[in-house]
Amino acid sequence: MSNQNKIGIVTGGSKGIGQSISIGLSQKNIDVIITYLRDKDGALTTSNEIKKTGANCHIYKVDLSKEDQVENFCNDVKNKFNHINYLINNAATGINKNSTMLTSKHWDWVMNTNSKSPWILSKNISKIMPRNSSIVNITSLGSQRVLSNYFSVGLSKSSLESMTRYLSIELAEKGIRVNSISPGIIKTRALDSFPDDADVNKSDLYQTPAGKPLEGKDVSNLVNFLISDESNMIRGQNIIIDGGRSLVI
Repeated sequence: MSNQNKIGIVTGGSKGIGQSISIGLSQKNIDVIITYLRDKDGALTTSNEIKKTGANCHIYKVDLSKEDQVENFCNDVKNKFNHINYLINNAATGINKNSTMLTSKHWDWVMNTNSKSPWILSKNISKIMPRNSSIVNITSLGSQRVLSNYFSVGLSKSSLESMTRYLSIELAEKGIRVNSISPGIIKTRALDSFPDDADVNKSDLYQTPAGKPLEGKDVSNLVNFLISDESNMIRGQNIIIDGGRSLVI
């Protein structure tokens, strides 16, 4: 099936994995809508790279922790575009504190961004998704393994993986596939806020049986597979991509 006039949304498309996914979609002749919160320069860089491929890019500043902003974004997209083919719930935030140090304010911020916003987006955007569309949620190694200072992120991503399974069944009758990807650790700017001794910053986690570190383009390639016709029978699954690292730690 041709990707002519197909449109994908990538939340958190200004940097890291989201930037790689956004550019990867555009290389498949898919127009891309990206959201960002603080990194406008990064969003513009993503947009420029997308336009080099011949695809279109639309940029929205959205605080995904704020329900009204997420709803407004959804309404604007529904008003401006008559369809969306792909929704990639990639954006995430986190607080580098354990459970005893976390506050309710921290909890709400992380859960709203990482778990609640993908639900609101999926609920609204699925209304304009045609048959054979796809939603891909980006989760985390911390959803299945206990990492230091990763309590809120790990729980929020576990919720997202469960949501993937429920949405996969509930949206199946509309012809929408839903899966999630759990990447291993990729050295991006998102990890700069974690202490040097945090598990996610330990250098040995980047050593994989594959013989090389995981990169954003690896996740992008998997996203492109999961939105393709070839993955039609993969539904409600969480796919780990980490070069085999999780098998040996």
